Amino acid sequence: MPAMKLAGNLFLVGLMGAGKTTVGRALARRSGKTFYDSDYEIEQRTGVRIATIFDIEGERRFRERETLVISELVQQRDIVLGTGGGAILSPVNRQLLASHGTVIYLRASIDDILTRTQYCTNRPLLQTADPRAKLEALFAERDPLYREIADIVIDTTQQNVSLLVCQLEDRLSRLQGSHPEHPPA
Repeated sequence: MPAMKLAGNLFLVGLMGAGKTTVGRALARRSGKTFYDSDYEIEQRTGVRIATIFDIEGERRFRERETLVISELVQQRDIVLGTGGGAILSPVNRQLLASHGTVIYLRASIDDILTRTQYCTNRPLLQTADPRAKLEALFAERDPLYREIADIVIDTTQQNVSLLVCQLEDRLSRLQGSHPEHPPA
C-alpha cells in the first residue's frame, strides 16, 4: 500500500503500553514523517533511564524535563511524537500538543496493557505490588485529560499494527479534509 501524505505533526497520547511507540514508528514510516519518542529523548539527553530519573530526582523533576522536551519537539515540522503516558498531566503540555498538531489518543484495555507491560522493568509507576490497581487509577485520572485534547480516539486493544495504522490514516485524512481551518504544524 502506498504511503499517504498527512499534513502537519501527529502526537500520540495514551497510557503506557497503549502502543504509542509501536504505532508511532509505523505511522511515521507510512507517512514519511520523522518519529520521536519523548521518553527516549529524555533518556538520550540525561544519559540515564527514566526509572533512574524517577529514583534520583522524583516524578516532579521528570515531568519538568518532559515539558522541556515536548516544548522543543512540537516546534519541528512533519513529525510523529509518542509522548509519555503522563505527559498530559501538565496543562502546559496539553496546550502545546493541542496547538501544534493533531492529537491521537491510543486507548487500550487494562488487560491488554497488563499483558504488554508485564515483563517491563523500565516502567517506574508499575513497580508496585498491584499493577492492575495502579493502571486502573492512572486510567481514571488520565482518560479525561487524553480525551480533552484528542482529535481522534482509537482503540488499540488486540489490534494488528498495520491495520491500525491504515485505520488511523483513513481517520486522519477525513479529519484533515473536513477541517481545513486546522493548520498544519
